[in-house]
Amino acid sequence: MATIHMVLQGKGGVGKSMIASFIAQYKLSKGHRPLCVDTDPVNASFQAYKSLKVQHLQIMKGEDIDPRSFDQLVEQVAKAKEDVMIDNGASSFVPLSAYLITNQVPALLRDMGHQLVVHTVVTGGQALSDTVHGFAQLVKQFPAEVQFVVWLNPYWGPIEHEGKPFEHMKAYLAHKDRVSAIIRLPHLKEETFGRDLSDMLQHHLTFDEALASSTMTIMARQRLSIIKKQLFEQFAAVPVL
Repeated sequence: MATIHMVLQGKGGVGKSMIASFIAQYKLSKGHRPLCVDTDPVNASFQAYKSLKVQHLQIMKGEDIDPRSFDQLVEQVAKAKEDVMIDNGASSFVPLSAYLITNQVPALLRDMGHQLVVHTVVTGGQALSDTVHGFAQLVKQFPAEVQFVVWLNPYWGPIEHEGKPFEHMKAYLAHKDRVSAIIRLPHLKEETFGRDLSDMLQHHLTFDEALASSTMTIMARQRLSIIKKQLFEQFAAVPVL
């Protein structure tokens, strides 16, 4: 049985490709070789991670899902022995979600012996309302057998509403039984840890590539090593990872 990890969130620029790359890197660190697929029709950021051997699959035809291309994705997933990591773009979020539900893809994957896990991002700042709403809509749309992992990304500001953290918000309390884990991305100081991680992401490097790079300073590599350790320790506590 393979676990199919799919990153879905209707808001762009919230870190979906970063999260997909983190999951893939964690799997590799455990000796696995996940099948990585980028279905973003506009910004194929996940595909830019060359060492992860990400396939880019164009599943859109105009504003709709191209059934034949999606069928090809299902064929690959059906044969998967290792976990599958799928990153999807904001522009195809609505049609893909509708297509998955209408064609009962979660049930199909279950009948194949696979498990579908949806990873979604909640951010602070101006995107807080949109990303929280996106989480709630996803949970309502997908059937009960689908597991959810919520990633809290504080890059744009604290993730709180009227002083309440995400875990006290109505959207979470109403659907917490569907959430298998909450992963907190670290709030990093911009001039040190934050800048080092940003540089790594902009160059689409994995942690291992950055740590082996002679162009990185010793202290930059040290800080990236700390970030990797903190993240992977969280991942190790998540059963669906």
